[in-house]
Amino acid sequence: MENLKNYFDVVIIGAGPAGLFAAFELSKYDKLKILVIDKGKDVLDRYCAADKLKKCIKCEPCQIMHGVGGAGGLSDGTLNLRPDIGGNLSEITDDENYAWQLIFEVDKIFMTHGGPKKLSKGSFEKIKSLQRHSAQNGVRFIPIIQRHIGSDHTKQLINNIKNTLQNRGVSFLLNTEVLEFEKNKVFANISGKKELIKTKYIIVAPGRGNADWFLKISEKIGLKANHGPIDVGVRVEVPSIIMESITEINHDPKFHIYTNTYDDFVRTFCTNPYGFVVEENYGDTIGVNGHSMADKKSENTNFSFLTRIELTEPVENTTSYGKSIAKLTTTLGGGKPILQRLGDLKRGRRSTWERLAKSSFDPTLKQITPGDIAMALPHRIVTNIIEGLEKLDKVIPGVSDDHTLLYAPEIKYYAMKTNVNSDLETSVSDIFAAGDGAGLSRDITNACATGILAARGILKKEEFEDIFKDESANWQEKIETME
Repeated sequence: MENLKNYFDVVIIGAGPAGLFAAFELSKYDKLKILVIDKGKDVLDRYCAADKLKKCIKCEPCQIMHGVGGAGGLSDGTLNLRPDIGGNLSEITDDENYAWQLIFEVDKIFMTHGGPKKLSKGSFEKIKSLQRHSAQNGVRFIPIIQRHIGSDHTKQLINNIKNTLQNRGVSFLLNTEVLEFEKNKVFANISGKKELIKTKYIIVAPGRGNADWFLKISEKIGLKANHGPIDVGVRVEVPSIIMESITEINHDPKFHIYTNTYDDFVRTFCTNPYGFVVEENYGDTIGVNGHSMADKKSENTNFSFLTRIELTEPVENTTSYGKSIAKLTTTLGGGKPILQRLGDLKRGRRSTWERLAKSSFDPTLKQITPGDIAMALPHRIVTNIIEGLEKLDKVIPGVSDDHTLLYAPEIKYYAMKTNVNSDLETSVSDIFAAGDGAGLSRDITNACATGILAARGILKKEEFEDIFKDESANWQEKIETME
């Protein structure tokens, strides 16, 4: 990239949903010189080799986790159109109507760049029936209006957004690792050299794959943050027919459960109807995730089943705790995810290739190690998984069947929550934070919204005259009445 040593008004670290949408908001004003940096590739160049080779070859950086579009760039692209699912926008903004407005704005940007018109919202009668049936069995079902882009269409949509940004004059510096940052300065590894990029403002949107890195830099420069809870669990896979009646109501249904033994919070997350389980590479550890495509289908449905872990003194670093679980699981799996039948887990025995062969359906992720998840995950988490699935089975018969497949580990690294004000400015002036890696969101839609908020925080400091809040509408009603 030319003229890197020139001064930028804003440098955005991370080209995931938060970074891209921050750039989108800022680039409405052609007076600002904006640079977006990411350690990964351009979105159309991102490709997971496991799709063809049927095994992870440990790309560095991981193509699924890094690059334009972030971890959401190769995901199934489910947009949850609520500010309280996948984030806490109402709490951040202290304005519930504005939180819904942000979600509406995010959806509009996706739609104007090729997003699907079809909404997943279910009929009123079916939603009420499912809520009632869930409540009768100690489970909470949360209805959400959603759009499903599909892993096979997400890349093109993100590329459309990137093209808009470039046409507005936004610069991108890809395949480039940011080493560290401080007020008005970003240091990046450019052609093997540590180069200084000067800037007035910084938006740090590092993504889940760089949450640990962000924590280290924050501690170094005195940027205040708190250790929040972490979600640890497994990826559950079942025959699609078991969940069809549910995923017809919501593409990605949200169920919240409290377990009997420990009274811990467990939830479903990232459901992929007719989808595929995939491996994620975090460098020294591995994990699992799920994708579903608009065109290519499997005969299975998978979903994340996560238990919320909060730590108190003397160990509060939930990110390190999650990493330790991931390292142990990676070691036990020989560098591959562990796969176990639920029936084997309940019986206290490991799964073997012979036992997996007796399953009533085939796993979609083949590069796995049959094993015992109870050897990798803490007993409390295993208990929560078993008890949570047994409760969920009363709502969705079959999910707690002996043949249900469990992949480990699935860990969501958004445990460090950066201390920010309502404009997402951190304790270090002129440095803003956004997205999952800063602990400010937990899904694509909310990550995008935090990017917009951070950008508007900068625009306020630059005294642009736009009034960002539109109080003339009931934004929740506008979303809930969309067709």
